[in-house]
Amino acid sequence: MGVIQDYDDFVQVHGILLASSGLPSSLYPQLFEKLAGDVFDAGSFFQIEACEGGRQRRLKLSCSTGIQKHSHVFLVDHAWSFRLTEARKQRGLSLWGNRLESREAVLPALSTCTNLRALWLNETPLDLEGGDALKSLVTSALPQLEIYNSKFTNNYGYWAVGFCGGLFGFDKPYEYPNVSQALQELKDVDLSNRGAHKLSPMVFNERVLPNLSSLNLKGNPLDADSISSLLEVLNSLPSLQILEVDVPGPLGRSASKIAEALRNLAKLNGVDASQILEEDQQYVVNNLKPRLITCSKEEPLVERVLHAMWAYIMTYRLASEEKLDETPIWYVMDELGSALRHNDEPNFMVSPFMYLPDGTLDSAISYTLLWPIQDIYEGEECTRDYLRGIGEDRQRSSRLNAWFHTPREFFDQAYKIHEQRLKGTVQKPLYTAYCPRTSILPNDGPPISVYTDIPHVLEYLKRHEFLLIDKPHKATIIWTGFQVDEVFKEAVGLQAHQYVNQFPFEACLVMKHYLAQTIQQGCGAPNWLPTTYNLESQLPALIGDFNQRAEKGENNFWILKPWNMARTIDTTITESLPAIIRLMETGPKICQKYIETPALFQGRKFDLRYIVLLRSIQPLEIFLSDVFWARLANHRYTLEESSLSDYETHFTVMNYRGKMNHIDTHVFVSDFEKEHRVSWLEIHSRVRVMLRSIFEAAPALYPKMHCPKARAIYGVDVMLDNSFQPKLLEVTYCPDCTRACKYDVQNFENGELIKGNEFFNDVFGCLFLNESHHVSPL
Repeated sequence: MGVIQDYDDFVQVHGILLASSGLPSSLYPQLFEKLAGDVFDAGSFFQIEACEGGRQRRLKLSCSTGIQKHSHVFLVDHAWSFRLTEARKQRGLSLWGNRLESREAVLPALSTCTNLRALWLNETPLDLEGGDALKSLVTSALPQLEIYNSKFTNNYGYWAVGFCGGLFGFDKPYEYPNVSQALQELKDVDLSNRGAHKLSPMVFNERVLPNLSSLNLKGNPLDADSISSLLEVLNSLPSLQILEVDVPGPLGRSASKIAEALRNLAKLNGVDASQILEEDQQYVVNNLKPRLITCSKEEPLVERVLHAMWAYIMTYRLASEEKLDETPIWYVMDELGSALRHNDEPNFMVSPFMYLPDGTLDSAISYTLLWPIQDIYEGEECTRDYLRGIGEDRQRSSRLNAWFHTPREFFDQAYKIHEQRLKGTVQKPLYTAYCPRTSILPNDGPPISVYTDIPHVLEYLKRHEFLLIDKPHKATIIWTGFQVDEVFKEAVGLQAHQYVNQFPFEACLVMKHYLAQTIQQGCGAPNWLPTTYNLESQLPALIGDFNQRAEKGENNFWILKPWNMARTIDTTITESLPAIIRLMETGPKICQKYIETPALFQGRKFDLRYIVLLRSIQPLEIFLSDVFWARLANHRYTLEESSLSDYETHFTVMNYRGKMNHIDTHVFVSDFEKEHRVSWLEIHSRVRVMLRSIFEAAPALYPKMHCPKARAIYGVDVMLDNSFQPKLLEVTYCPDCTRACKYDVQNFENGELIKGNEFFNDVFGCLFLNESHHVSPL
C-alpha cells in the first residue's frame, strides 16, 4: 500500500501483528509515534544494575513519578537474530520474511447475509490485509455474527456455544425460539482458544446448561469478569465435574485455590481435584536459585556465547499466505531487555513485533515491545514472565529448570516412575492363525483398476494385471498420497469394497511420539529403541534422567525431533538441559538419547532405509524387501561441540541439503564387512527381529488397525551402533516408494541387479497378487 504516512495506515497494515502482540489498543498511537520517530526512550525510565555477585543484571525503574499500568510502551532493540543452525556463523542482525498481498474486499457480498452466525477468513489475503480494521467492519455489517475467524465476538450466545458442542453447524440448522432448549442436552463443550472475554450469563446458567459436565476454557482471556464472578458462574452449573482452564489464568494463579473454590469439580486439567488440594506442586520461583552461567576462560568465546544464550534468547516464526516458515528464528534483546528477570507475577510484558514502514516485509524492522501491566514505583525491579501463558498443565515447574535450580527429588522420582512403567506395561503380541491370502485379481477377469494421485505410481506401475484409471469411485485400489480420513472418503466417494494404501490408526507407527509410545507400551525398553521421552508429557522424567547421567559423568548428548516433520526440520543435537527445555517453544518434540558411538563407514555416519510391506493385521502378514538403501553423511563423524550444528556431519538424508552420494547396496555391504570384519547376514537377522517386534506391537496395542481392505508400504530407518546392534530411528509412510523407483539396486546377498521400476511393480504384486519377488515374509 506504499509508505505508511499516518496512524490509520499503521493500524491497517499492522492489525494482525498488533493483535497477536497482546499490546492494549490504547497504546497503539504511542507505539506508532515511537516507531515512526525511531524513539528509544527507555533509558530515561530504567537503570540496569548488577546482581548475583555480578553474574546477572536486573532492571529497575528509575522514574521518580513511577509508571501506571498500560500507560507506556517502549521499544527494545534486537541485538542478535538467527536461525539455530546458523548460530555459529552469525555476526549481526538478520531478518527474514515474505511479501504480503491484498485482494478486493468482500463486504458488499457479506452484507446481504444478515443472518450469518460465523465467518472464517483466517490466513486469507483479505484477512492479512485488513486485520482489526476488517474485523470491525465485518462485525458492524453482520450484527448477528457470533464467531469470526474461529474466535467469539462480543455478542456470542446460544449458537456459538452450541456450535462448539456439536449441536449446530453448516448442516445442522436451528430454529428460534427453541435454541436455548437445545443446549440443555449438552454434556461436553470445548471452548478452548475461542478468544472469549466473558462468560455470557445468557448461556452459562442452570436453566440453559443443566447437564454440562465437562468444559474446556483454555486460551480464553475472560478479562471482562472478575475471578469471583467467574467462579460464581461456574459454581452455578450443577453438573460441572471436569474443567480445563489456564493456570495461572483468569480463575487465579493456583490450581489448588481454583479446586478449593469449585467444590463440585472431580478433575481440573486432567488431575483429580482431591489430589490437587492435597498436594499443590507449584514451585515458588522467588525462592529458587537461578541457574547462573558457568564457563572456563579456556573455552572459545563462541562456545561460551552459545552456552549462555539459552537464558536470554526468545523465538518466533514468520508466516506467509502459503505456509508457516519451517525454521524458527531466535533473537536476543538488547542490554535493557535482557536485564528483565523472571517473576511469576510480573509487572511488565514483552512481545516481538515487526514494523513495516513501507507496508511490506521487505522493509521489516524487528523490535520487542515492553509495557507495564501493573503500577510500578521508583526503585522496584522490572520483571517479566519467562513462561507467559504456560501453566502446570504444560509442565511449567519443570520448564523453569531452564533458568532455575529446582528441587531434584521431584525429577528423580518422575524418572524412577517412568522406568518402572516401562518394565510393567509390555503387551503380548497379537498372534493370529496364519491364513494365506489369495490374489484379488479375479480368474479370467479384467485387470485390477487403480486410481492414484502420485506421479511416480502413474509413471512406473506397468504390470498388465493393473489398469490405471482417473475415476476414484470406479477403482478397485485407491493409492493416494493424502490421508484417508472421513473428509477424503467423502470427497472420493470411497466404498467398502475398495482397497486403500493406509491402515487405520497407523499414526501409532509414523508419528514419532506415538511410535515411541507404541514401542514402550508394547515392548518396554528394548535395546534397539534409544531412550526416548515425549517432552510434552515426560519432561520431568527426562530431567531426572539427564541429572543422573550428569552425576555419573556420562555423556549427555540428546537429539530433539519434532513429532511429525520430515527432512530433519527443527531437529537439534545438544548436551545442554536448558537448550532441551527452551527448544520445546518451537513445537512439540520427542527427546531421544543420541547414538554417540555409531558404526561408521569409512569414517562417516550412515543409516539404512528398509521397505516393509504390511498386507494384513489379522492374520499379521508383513514382508521385508530384499534390498535396502544405505545413506551416508558427507563429512567424517565427530562429537566435537562445534560440529553439532553441521548437517553434513550428523545427518544422512542429503536429498534436500548437501551433496548426495549414492552407493550401491551390494558394494556397501561388501566394503563394510571388510572394514569391520563382520557378517552382514548376522546384522540383517537382528534387523529382522527388530522390525518384526515393531509391527507386532502396533496391532497388539491398537487392534482397530485391522482392515481387510488396507495395504501399506512403510520406510523404516535404522542405524547401527559400534557393536553392530540395530537402533530404530523412525517409521515413515511411503505411498510411492520413490527411492525404489530412482535407482537400480542389487540384492546384498547374491548381487542380483534389480531395476527400480521392476522393484516397484513387485511391491504391488506382493500386496495384491500374493507374489513375493524381491520381498520375503518377515
